Amino acid sequence: MASDGFRPLDEKFLVEYIKSTPSLLSILGKQLDNLEIKEVGDGNLNFVYIVVAPSGSIVIKQALPYIRCIGESWPMAKERAYFEATALKEHGRLSPEHVPEVYHFDRTMCLIGMRYLEPPHIILRKGLVAGVEYPLLAQHISDYMAKTLFFTSLLYLNTTDHKRAVAEFCGNVELCRLTEQVVFSDPYKVSEYNRCTSPYLDADAEAVRNDNGLKIEVAELKSKFCERAQALIHGDLHTGSLMVTHDSTQVIDPEFSFYGPMGFDIGAYIGNLILAYFSQDGHADQANDRKSYKVWILKTITETWNLFHQKFLALWDEHKDGPGEAYLPEIYNNTELRQLVKQKYMKELFEDTLGFGAAKMIRRIVGVAHVEDFESIKDVAKRADCERQALSCAKKLLKERRNIKSIEEVISTIEQVQLQ
Repeated sequence: MASDGFRPLDEKFLVEYIKSTPSLLSILGKQLDNLEIKEVGDGNLNFVYIVVAPSGSIVIKQALPYIRCIGESWPMAKERAYFEATALKEHGRLSPEHVPEVYHFDRTMCLIGMRYLEPPHIILRKGLVAGVEYPLLAQHISDYMAKTLFFTSLLYLNTTDHKRAVAEFCGNVELCRLTEQVVFSDPYKVSEYNRCTSPYLDADAEAVRNDNGLKIEVAELKSKFCERAQALIHGDLHTGSLMVTHDSTQVIDPEFSFYGPMGFDIGAYIGNLILAYFSQDGHADQANDRKSYKVWILKTITETWNLFHQKFLALWDEHKDGPGEAYLPEIYNNTELRQLVKQKYMKELFEDTLGFGAAKMIRRIVGVAHVEDFESIKDVAKRADCERQALSCAKKLLKERRNIKSIEEVISTIEQVQLQ
């Protein structure tokens, strides 16, 4: 065991740990002889164990002091587990239907014990690759985003509470730096970590590195990401961070959480749905051309933004006389002025959403970590075609985001790129 008390888990030690932890025993019960333990970490950053006992089940997640998929050559502060546990609790308080409950947190061991999302819950990305429709997805995720973003912003909080909360999350420096590097820097320069579907996309990756217009836009987004403490964001809200069934949507893995721009969360999520859309032709076969599924994805993108917009503004209206200090009622004291303020706020948030979403798409095609949506397309030439379309769409959205007035125009842009 390290001098600070940290010790990486293995199955034997995990059983000992559970036996000595009352909060976990209260979920699993005393009968621990036939524990089922399965390691299910995706291999990138952490150990994740599912523990099933006769009378209950839990998930145990432990942060390691390095990036697991790269090794000890890329050290990583294991304190990120503290920020993940804190964000899970805060987001869980604000949106309990869509965030799994935290049963236990051990700061020394960097270990979180939380609710196990039992089958048929699967990672949303896997469902999208398989072509499964989720009728309540837009309703659920818009609810989660509206509540977590509104209630942690100055639209609801006073400046003292907001600053205190910002300070609490300021320590999550390393994961913010990781995002800064892999989203806003690496794709735009030669980096040892970058990769693409070579040789098919080599010229496309080089075009990104030589695109001055793109670099200017990305610099602005990076500045917002680093400087704008707008709300407590999840920080990595892609389709691999949601577990779903037909009637349940659960948001997991907020270890990248900090006070940042709201549009980063909304954009990451919508950007990943757009990637899923462009991957569908690579998954089509004679039995299923995926055309109707592509229509469903576009409908889901539209509904997600429109429902978020509606719910966010409803919360703003409901709490307009609350403690929030962004727009004091005695100053913004007539309907016309309040309307102008909301229009301006939501216009900027929409532009941020498109910009950050596009940047997240680009890094998934020419940066370090790719997505299963494309990677699981076995025909490499076909995969590259799908990725090239997604890349073209992302560049368009990033550069033209200020002129795009509605989510319906975004859908038109996606469809036009697909027709080219």
